Amino acid sequence: MNRRTFFGVAAGLTLADAGPLPSSSIPVIDTHIHLFDPTRPQGVPWPRKDVPAHQVMYMPSLPSRYRKVVEGLGIVGAIEVECSAWLEDNQWVLDVARDDSVMVGTVGHLTPGAPEFRPNLDRFRKNPLFRGIRYGLGGRAGQEVDRPEFIADLKALADADLALDTANPSVALLANVVRVSDRIPTLRVVIDHLPQMLRPAEPAAQASYDASMKAFRERPQVYVKVSEVLRRVDDKIPVDLEFYRPRLDEILDVFGIDRVLYGSDWPNGDQWLPVPVGFKIVQEYFMGKGQVAAEKYFWRNSIKAYKWVKRTANQPQA
Repeated sequence: MNRRTFFGVAAGLTLADAGPLPSSSIPVIDTHIHLFDPTRPQGVPWPRKDVPAHQVMYMPSLPSRYRKVVEGLGIVGAIEVECSAWLEDNQWVLDVARDDSVMVGTVGHLTPGAPEFRPNLDRFRKNPLFRGIRYGLGGRAGQEVDRPEFIADLKALADADLALDTANPSVALLANVVRVSDRIPTLRVVIDHLPQMLRPAEPAAQASYDASMKAFRERPQVYVKVSEVLRRVDDKIPVDLEFYRPRLDEILDVFGIDRVLYGSDWPNGDQWLPVPVGFKIVQEYFMGKGQVAAEKYFWRNSIKAYKWVKRTANQPQA
């Protein structure tokens, strides 16, 4: 599929094109969307207009457009995950979220171990929509786990009853999630987009990956987003559940039904296919596990992970 064809498919697919969805009265909390507006005078650091793959989402991505994208899916609330490293964009998102009740929380961008972390954490945590921070633990960032000030700041995050989202999964990131959870067992950690990462082929990487998966079985404070499920294979994107079932089974086997969360990754996921296509796959999979399991995945577990703010009558609470 070339770029022109992909953009045409992504633009044209709708909820109807995803095929019939299993009937369900389960409300859904989407724990992973991004908000930004490239038309602002200052622009945005991400997505980038000069990156071809970003062009499909290079437009205002605000709650009003999100509501239209997910109409008919049963989504009643969403949590934003910050995609900008600009400090004041934390406030910009909180202001945007304040004005639309579909937003039940935001996960900000702050840097643990930096001198300004504590003042900024104290500033933003005063807003009840601020539910945690996202910070990568892979590659060089993993070296920070040995810094006392880094661990102290994450301990402050845990003491504030806020969560830590991790960036895109890698062997190093997973190993460092284990290290962080060892040092701060009270910190709720959410691993983003694990379905995109397959078990590595290289023996040393396999051993590290397997050790992390084994450790996660015994860490009830570590959650995982079953998000970015879709994968491109030989320039095609399969849309049949059976293609994805083995990977979903692996994740559920490790984390169990009490620690999995739904996330659309909108609008970043539009680089694959529109939200309804991926939603149909996970809805079919988790509804196949029964009503109780589907409720845990689609909303109950999100309350435990984020302790988000109920803003409307149709947003569920345990």
